[in-house]
Amino acid sequence: MADAGRSSAPRIDVQPLTPDRWDDLVDLFAATATTRNCGCMYWRLTGQEFDRGWREHSNQEGLRTLVEDGAPTGLLAYMEGQPVGWIGLGPRSDFRRLENSRSRKPVDDVPVWSIVCFYVSRKARRRGVTKTLVEGAVDYARQQGAPALEAYPIDGEGRPVNEMSAYVGTLAMFERAGFRVVRSTPRQTFGSNLVVRYEFVGRGSPAAADSVPPPPM
Repeated sequence: MADAGRSSAPRIDVQPLTPDRWDDLVDLFAATATTRNCGCMYWRLTGQEFDRGWREHSNQEGLRTLVEDGAPTGLLAYMEGQPVGWIGLGPRSDFRRLENSRSRKPVDDVPVWSIVCFYVSRKARRRGVTKTLVEGAVDYARQQGAPALEAYPIDGEGRPVNEMSAYVGTLAMFERAGFRVVRSTPRQTFGSNLVVRYEFVGRGSPAAADSVPPPPM
C-alpha cells in the first residue's frame, strides 16, 4: 500500500503495522510523553485499565500483543524510509470505550470499522501525511472486507483546532476524502462531535450518496 504525491513532493508510503514494523512505531511514538504512554490504547480499554497502563507505562505493550496476534491496529506512514505518521483503526467492536460511549452509539447495525486517532511527527506536518493516511485507511478497510469505515472528527467551524482535539481528525479532511456526516453528537471537550462514514458496496466501490442513512432527528 503506497501513495506517491506530486513529483516535487516527497513520496509517502503507507503500510499496516505488523510485528516487523513494531520498532518503527516505537520510534515514532517516542517523540512525546502522550504518544509513549497512550500507545494508541485509549479507545481499546476501559478508563481504569488505560489509566493504570499510563501510570505503569504498559499501554504500548498492550498494543504490541494485539499486533503480534495479527489484529488490525493501524497504519504507519513513511517518508524517505522514516516513520512519520500513524492512523489507528480497526473494527469498531475492538474499541471498548467507543462501544460503551453514550455520545458515539452505533448509527445502525452495520459492522463498521473505525478510525480513532492520528499522529504525525512535527517534522512531517503540512506535507500531506494525514491525507495519505486517510486514503490508505480507506483502501485497507476495503481490502479487509469492511462494509463501511467511520471516523469521529471535530468541526472547527472555521476556527483553529488545538492539537489535543485534532488527534481524531477534522470534518474538512474527511469530507475531502469522500466521507459523509451520518450523525451529529453533543460537542465533547478534547473529542469529537460528529460521526462520518465512507461506505463500500460489493467489491469496494463507494456507496451512492443516498445509501448513507440520514442523521437521526
